[in-house]
Amino acid sequence: MRSKAWKLLVILVTAGLATPALTTSATATSSQSVATARSSPAVITHWNTIAARTIFTENATPLPSSTLYFGFVSLAVYDAVVAIEGGYEPYLHQPKVRGRASSEAAAATAAYRVLKYYFPASATNLATDYRLSLAAIPDGSAKERGKEVGEQAAATMIRARQGDGRNAPITLTTVPAPGVWRPTPDAFAPMLVPWLGFVQPLALRSPTQIKLHGPDSLKSKAYARDFAEVKAKGALTGSTRTPAQTETALFWNANAILQYQQALQDQVTKRGWGIVRSARAFGLLGGGTADAAISCWRAKYDYAFWRPITAIRLADTDGNRATKPDPAWASLVQTPPYPDYVSGHACATGAASETFGKLFGKRSLDLVVSSTVTGTTRHFNSTKALDAETMDARIWLGLHFRRAMTDGNGLGHAAASWMINHELQRR
Repeated sequence: MRSKAWKLLVILVTAGLATPALTTSATATSSQSVATARSSPAVITHWNTIAARTIFTENATPLPSSTLYFGFVSLAVYDAVVAIEGGYEPYLHQPKVRGRASSEAAAATAAYRVLKYYFPASATNLATDYRLSLAAIPDGSAKERGKEVGEQAAATMIRARQGDGRNAPITLTTVPAPGVWRPTPDAFAPMLVPWLGFVQPLALRSPTQIKLHGPDSLKSKAYARDFAEVKAKGALTGSTRTPAQTETALFWNANAILQYQQALQDQVTKRGWGIVRSARAFGLLGGGTADAAISCWRAKYDYAFWRPITAIRLADTDGNRATKPDPAWASLVQTPPYPDYVSGHACATGAASETFGKLFGKRSLDLVVSSTVTGTTRHFNSTKALDAETMDARIWLGLHFRRAMTDGNGLGHAAASWMINHELQRR
């Protein structure tokens, strides 16, 4: 549980936001005393789908910063559920629930309020979603108490994230030099959401807590080896990729954040998980992925290492005899507007892989991932297989050196592991 929780609670009570069905004396500890019978876990996956629509389809949130909002929503929903059901420590302190309450109403309300706050342009659609969710829950005092619990969880989350560094006026300015990132073809756009690396993490102590190796020296054999790999495998034309490798690369050019959220929906549904385990699973994935993204973007900002497309075209400036320039080289897909080291995709995958491994077993995932780019699905039994394929894929797309992939994947694992070992603990 977050250390600042009591201060936040005092603020809420002082502001008159605490509700009649809640008391600040303690957090609910017994599911038998307050929860309504047979709370349906479907509300968790349903509102996760609504969150995805709101964040991506309706508001076109940049993929890197989308992780924050999945984290906020999923953790608020988790707090609302465990305040009623018990069994686990909340993420942020929640007051005790007095009387029976609907966990489904609480979860729907928490998700609705958080999404409406951060995405006001979607207010009408969200209100419709919320009305339909509540209509499926029997009327009565338990439903009303559940709504109050959800309101409290959402308000606490929103308060906790005020002034957290989102959208700060930060830009990345670099002086062109060998190894230094610069805007890449074809858009030549500035770094996307550079402020993300300065946001207060959800669980980590700071964005720089996880230590990294850093990019290889331009004059090293390791750099030359990685250079040769991405130059040969990641080229738009004349590459050494096999058709199967191209298919794999394109599969993983989809929205990875959404891919893993949807994969988790499938997992908790087919495993028949209840509302508490489902809410916790999404809380861990959301929080771990958000912290991985924050740490990743700080590394991108601090190291500002050039992308393969720049490195290959300007290889005659790197001081390495083993690298040869190709001024016309292009990657299989357009390079996104931020530095190479570390890979954002690898960070997200590492966080998801660590979370899935903890929840389902590293060698027993039974994970199904779909891609909107290829229109296909892939099955993974182990975290090792998921990590390996995704790291290869981004190199085969021509987007990253291998060092950025391996270190990014390790960062993601470390961020998610910290979340798992320090938050949402069993009582």
